Amino acid sequence: MNALPHRIVIYAKDIMNITGCSSRTARRKLAEIRKKFNKPKEAYISIEEFCAFTGLREERVAAFLT
Repeated sequence: MNALPHRIVIYAKDIMNITGCSSRTARRKLAEIRKKFNKPKEAYISIEEFCAFTGLREERVAAFLT
């Protein structure tokens, strides 16, 4: 049986699980990341961009995404 591919996109719900913040705060954090990386409002945020912004290691973040 094939394993599911790893995700490369992070959502507000993921940020809520990782940081323990509210939904509104998680959406605000995504907006801040988009602004830092000069992305349009509709653009996805990758896990690498999230980790670069927060300083968290990708291995630690990936544990919350499974």
